[in-house]
Amino acid sequence: MGDKGGFDPYENRNVAHPISDIGAFFSLLKCVVGTGVMAIPLSFNYAGIVTGIILLVSVCFMLIHGMQMLIICMIECSRRMQIGYATYPVAMVYSFDQGPRFFKYISKAGRYIVDGVLAFSQFGVCVVYNVFVAATLKQLVDFYWVVADLRIYIAVIALCLIPPFQIRKLKYLVPFNILASILIYTGFSLMMYYLFVDLPPITERNILFGRIDKIPLFFGIALFSITSVGVMLAVEATMAKPRHYLGWFGILDRAILLVIISYVTFGLMGYWRYGDETAGSISLNIPTDEVLSQVAKGFIAAAIFLTYPLAGFVIIDIIMNHFWNKNGDLPNAALKESILRACTVVLICITAIIAPNLGPLLSLVGALTISLLNLVFPALIEICLYYPPEYNYGKLKWVLVKDIFYVIVGILILVQGTVFSIKDMISEWGGGDTTTGGPETTAEETTANMSATLTTALTAAPPDALRFRFL
Repeated sequence: MGDKGGFDPYENRNVAHPISDIGAFFSLLKCVVGTGVMAIPLSFNYAGIVTGIILLVSVCFMLIHGMQMLIICMIECSRRMQIGYATYPVAMVYSFDQGPRFFKYISKAGRYIVDGVLAFSQFGVCVVYNVFVAATLKQLVDFYWVVADLRIYIAVIALCLIPPFQIRKLKYLVPFNILASILIYTGFSLMMYYLFVDLPPITERNILFGRIDKIPLFFGIALFSITSVGVMLAVEATMAKPRHYLGWFGILDRAILLVIISYVTFGLMGYWRYGDETAGSISLNIPTDEVLSQVAKGFIAAAIFLTYPLAGFVIIDIIMNHFWNKNGDLPNAALKESILRACTVVLICITAIIAPNLGPLLSLVGALTISLLNLVFPALIEICLYYPPEYNYGKLKWVLVKDIFYVIVGILILVQGTVFSIKDMISEWGGGDTTTGGPETTAEETTANMSATLTTALTAAPPDALRFRFL
């Protein structure tokens, strides 16, 4: 597909505080595995066991290939520009300048679109994390002590998040990510106890196919539970040995393999246990008044709390390194970044307090993130990058065909996801606030509100709110 030349971007990449392969592995694992996995059993209810496994693996392959395609193109841009590292926006500008005339006209705008969508999506994730941890804490306190408004807990959690959010280097977040991974898998393992108890005959479940009309909801859950573009790029950019990130047995593939195994196991067992009674979040099916289930939810909430700095890392990196301190000559940069980090946490907290049920908005954010950052933009970058006559798209132009397919799928997700998210915004927010979690809210209702918010936000597919459809 063209001469690779003699310049090696890897040899010229300068990382001040690189992370090891094991640190990269746990960071990847934690940025993907989150509360979205609790909705995977519902997706198997929609698709059936065999179809669910096949579709889940296929969706994962498509998204991860899109991520690998993006990183390979960023490395190729670095090689041609003869720089150590080309960021996502820089790679988009350069590649669009190599493409057809239309792309040259919009290349500079692409830089700001990428940064905006990345920052907006990670901001939304941080809001959800704040709400999730607060709602879990509220449930436990409501059960053992006194009932209080959910917004109080949101504010308290935000105050507790300011110190860890001051950690500026991804390397120093690795211990948090390792501990968070241990906690979340321990929490899921405790939940698995309830999934193995009183299992009915598997023949009572849909072995091959589920409800065909619900297949689009399966995609909604799967797509929003697998990828995290901003963090995945940040991990690769700060690795001590970035060559180990890609490839068949690279860090990315190994982490995603564990994710697939976890999702398939949890989804299969959850659906097998509860069948058509599977809730939008599997946490709604397990008891709320038993110590074991409370410990499981507490572990998961603690893991999400520790993941917050990782989720917000991309926001600060974009603001500081792409705009405010782009040239590295900002006076008192350390102090200003500390203030920015504190203000970001406060802004996230205010957003969560104003509208605890952010499902429709974050569904829109998810549609934008998956469609543009993971599918459309990487495909367009590759198309433009190999457009000059000295390059080619491979035998029978298979690369071009593959990229066009990715663009079509991405635009389909974008258009339909946006339409249904806006409809949900009108329906949800036009009807008044239903998730304030005020003094009259019981612990059980809080759990339902929490799961509805989190499942909607992170998986975009609670049972009663269709986010987008493919069919």
